[in-house]
Amino acid sequence: MQYVIPSPRLTLILAPMVYRSVVAAIDAGAAGVNIEDAIPASDGKLSSPELHANKIEGARCAAANADVPLVINARTDVYWLRVGDARDQLKEAIRRAVAYCAAGADCIFVPGVSNESEIATLVREIPRPVNVLAAPGVPRVSRLAELGVRRVSVGSGLARAALGRVREAAKALLADSEFADVFDEAIAYGELQRLLAGSD
Repeated sequence: MQYVIPSPRLTLILAPMVYRSVVAAIDAGAAGVNIEDAIPASDGKLSSPELHANKIEGARCAAANADVPLVINARTDVYWLRVGDARDQLKEAIRRAVAYCAAGADCIFVPGVSNESEIATLVREIPRPVNVLAAPGVPRVSRLAELGVRRVSVGSGLARAALGRVREAAKALLADSEFADVFDEAIAYGELQRLLAGSD
């Protein structure tokens, strides 16, 4: 895939923080980056598609200058933050995704989408692989594959599931439960050692 790389000077003006961050990530050994269009601490607002596309161009330029085949996963939070009318979210997500692909994104991450028909439409209309977030209500992995989804992220889900189990164990301890009930789902010590050593 060939990309039109903006001049380094132009990109540094448009997206200096992204450019420098991606350079630092590459120097640290990163093979890919995730760039999202939600504005931090903005109470659910998104960057304009044009500004976010400039950030993606900055990231692509940094990768090109470093001669690294960096994977840029462009995330749009239209569904995640429920931006606008629910009837317009699909159209807006596609509009943004197409712009991000044109700017140099390798794949598009649309967290928050769960409807099968909408997922299929995203896959059909977006000219790069689509990534969705695993969550309650989202089709299982095999079905997502049938719909054409190429990547499934779990985000913080596994960590939160583990912490939920820790919370239940702590409650059981406070309730003076039998220790067998507290640790009934624990991984055996030997198995854990083998997993950490990479032997399993």
